[in-house]
Amino acid sequence: MTDPRGAGVTVLGLGAMGSALATTLLDAGHAVTVWNRTPARAADLSARGAEAASTIGAAVAAHPLIVACLLDHASVHETLDPVVAGMRGSTLVNLTTTTPNAARELATWAAGHGVRYLDGAIMATPPMIGTPEASILYSGSRDVFDDARPVLDRWATSTYDGADAGLASLFDLAMLSGMYTMFAGFLHGAAMVGSVGVTATEFAERATPFISAMTAGFAHYAHVIDGGDYAAPGQQSLEFTELSHSHIVRASEEQGVNPAPIAAVRELISKQIAEGHGAEGSARLYESLRADHTDHTQTSQETLR
Repeated sequence: MTDPRGAGVTVLGLGAMGSALATTLLDAGHAVTVWNRTPARAADLSARGAEAASTIGAAVAAHPLIVACLLDHASVHETLDPVVAGMRGSTLVNLTTTTPNAARELATWAAGHGVRYLDGAIMATPPMIGTPEASILYSGSRDVFDDARPVLDRWATSTYDGADAGLASLFDLAMLSGMYTMFAGFLHGAAMVGSVGVTATEFAERATPFISAMTAGFAHYAHVIDGGDYAAPGQQSLEFTELSHSHIVRASEEQGVNPAPIAAVRELISKQIAEGHGAEGSARLYESLRADHTDHTQTSQETLR
């Protein structure tokens, strides 16, 4: 892209995120063609200067850089399979949320049709797009990442995670796992104190600084896991941790609250204790979760499609 200020981009999918991506590019002076299965969603962007393509074929033909921000993996195929022959030589940056193997399948599919491919995972909400707080992870072709960088950086801090097209998705979903589990824990705690009339707002005010401080423990757990010494001094034992979890489960039941989030964690801890590791550190819970050493990077196209 020799002139990043005016480089043309096609944006497929005009939900809240796709619209934010297109708007940011328009504000930066890019020529933008947009397409959505429901054409009415393009009206606001057309008023801002975007070209609304009447067909998906016209959309992918408009510019050599095509950005997909669609519903899911299947929708990428449903949208692009009929027109992929006309995409040969184009570049596809897929910002649709997929699993790692789905991203790898799309990379293979794109290569088979002569399309350059880069997968992306958006670590931001739509209002954050175009701000320094937004982050988008990318994996796949390094050449595509470097060539498209002037456009990618319009949206967020761009991070390249490697040639494996599934890595951006893997990091994305792994971090979302931590986030959603944390939210589930907060909601469970709010339900516990809510059983005696404490508002969720009051609980949030008290829980936020505590939980924020506890995230500093990530580095310690990571050090133990990477070192593999779960018996090193200074760790809270699984037996003690299991007792704490049992207290939370019991208190939940006493208050008539569903203990499912914390009960699931206690079950994983109990597994490690049953295997003889009760005196070892709580970080060993990782061993109840980790994958074996089987190659998980390949899944058949038939499974994905």
